[in-house]
Parts: sequence; structure tokens; C-alpha cells
Amino acid sequence: MPADHHLDALEFLRTWNGERFNTILLDPPYAYRKSMTMYQGMICSPFRQLKDAIPACLYPGGLVITFGYHSVVMGRNRQFEPEKIALFSHGGAIHDTIATVERYVPTQLSLPLT
Repeated sequence: MPADHHLDALEFLRTWNGERFNTILLDPPYAYRKSMTMYQGMICSPFRQLKDAIPACLYPGGLVITFGYHSVVMGRNRQFEPEKIALFSHGGAIHDTIATVERYVPTQLSLPLT
């Protein structure tokens, strides 16, 4: 697809040096099998490492909206507070999708804002 960047999500977050984002959508492949099937054999980036890299790219007060099969998301240990949770039932044999909205509320900033 046409895009400004064509990188693995983890590489993008680790090398991003532009302005921080107000909102980040996080919708990784949900499982090893799905990442292999949907991404031609490429294994998706480790979810924990993605979550650890996000705060450096997000403005304080910014949002992370996560979609997945589970509700284990950014969490308080990364200084995020939950705001909304939604469950989307797709019917049939398709797993439900859980969407969460969390706000980044750091107590101290480790990086200068751009």
C-alpha cells in the first residue's frame, strides 16, 4: 500500500525521530499462526517490545488504541491509564476483538518533547 514509511513496526518506533504522536493504533497479528498466515511467513514483531517502545513516540496525554484477542495492553507499569474498553463480536468461529483506549500519563518525562 502507498505509505510514507515501509518498516517493521518495532523498527519504525525505535528509529522515529520526528514529532511525537497524539494517538497510536496498535493492531498486531493476534497469534503466531495468524502472523505466519497473514504475513507470508514473516513473524510479527514481539508485542512486549512494541509496547515498551511506544511511550518515547507519544505525547504525554496521548492515546494508544489497541485491538486484540486479550485485554493485556499498555498497562500502568508503562504509565498508561485505561479509559475505554469495547468488545466486538464477529460471530461464528471468529474470535471476538477487544479494543482498549489508554491514556499516557507519565509522572516524569525521560525524553525532551519535540
